[in-house]
Amino acid sequence: MNDRFEIPARLKNTSMFLIAVGVLTLIGGIACLLMGHNSTDVDRSRFWAVLLHDSVFFTMICGCCIFIQAAVSLAQGSWLVAYRRVPESIGANVWVFGSIAAIVMFLIIFCYRDSHGVDAIFPWVTPGNDKVLLGKAPFLNKGMFIGFTLVTVGLFTFFGNKFRSLSIAQESAPKNDTKIYWKVFRLSGLFLLVYGLTQMSTIPWLWVMSIQAHWYSTLFSWYTFASAFVSTFSLILLWVVYLKNQGNLELVTKEHIHDLGKFMFAFSIFWTYLWFAQYMLIWYSNQPDETFYFKMRQQGPYSIIFYANFIINFCMPILILMARPSKRNYFTITFMALIIIFGHWLDFFQMIMPGPLGENWHINWYEIGIFMGFAGIMIFCVSRTLSKASLVPANNLLLKEAVVHLS
Repeated sequence: MNDRFEIPARLKNTSMFLIAVGVLTLIGGIACLLMGHNSTDVDRSRFWAVLLHDSVFFTMICGCCIFIQAAVSLAQGSWLVAYRRVPESIGANVWVFGSIAAIVMFLIIFCYRDSHGVDAIFPWVTPGNDKVLLGKAPFLNKGMFIGFTLVTVGLFTFFGNKFRSLSIAQESAPKNDTKIYWKVFRLSGLFLLVYGLTQMSTIPWLWVMSIQAHWYSTLFSWYTFASAFVSTFSLILLWVVYLKNQGNLELVTKEHIHDLGKFMFAFSIFWTYLWFAQYMLIWYSNQPDETFYFKMRQQGPYSIIFYANFIINFCMPILILMARPSKRNYFTITFMALIIIFGHWLDFFQMIMPGPLGENWHINWYEIGIFMGFAGIMIFCVSRTLSKASLVPANNLLLKEAVVHLS
């Protein structure tokens, strides 16, 4: 079976429209800063923080796609094989979002300063006489930040493209040849080590937690991982359902859709566990240097997002996705995938924005427009990658097992 995907004109036009909206929004944001005589430090911080928010969110989703491929390969699982090309295509484009994120962050730490000469997004860049920030300088410094960022984006790019190229190479390998299979197995183990030292630990500290560098949590990297991970499964499901509706992925059945629904449900609960573990311990200990992080979010101007975050990312999945039929209904599962992605976009929003914006948060034309632009880039890049190879990983050693897969 040679299941090729041809990009429909409607999908291509949609992606181009969303990218155009994002570009126009970015231009509008720049124009407002350059031409607005009353632009404030909050406006300038908002401009950069929104770009940081979306680029980091989409980069971490792409990184999770590579992680899923590696974890399944090490477990020698077959459940992913029927639609493996989807996470491969998302992961292979990590370089796009990683490059954007790196450029945005480097511009912030080298170029952005408010009217007081302070980097309002990454305050450790301009620590002044702050003893806490100076004490963390051996880790929170430009050299460490740049090094970890470049290494992470570079390694993610390498592994994302390598897993895809090896998967495609398997199609032309001799039947039942295991050379590529075991090469992917070994690379998967190596990538999990890389992933553990980057997105599962240091990178969330540098990219997100250091925005409020006085506060820290030993659970933070797990928390950001869980948020990105459940968003990743939701994005994979959206692509799988879309391709099914286009007449592709004939090997994918309701059993596979059900499995994706179970992952969305399970990791929504896992995210909630980490959310509660982080929150409860800080609430119970009631230490001023820890509780200020949640005080602004729960009792301050971000309270509506704080509670919406909990309702969207926990209450809705557990109430809607717990029942077996809901995980096998295409409309319900697609609706919940969209809701979960939006909910965890909000989660990253409330992680990032209180630091640079304080009480002056916004979600209007600029935030929505930039998000639409990134969504358009994702649709455009992934659809192009999907169209370049067969959607069926022919000659994969686990393909037969995938065909007879049952939930």
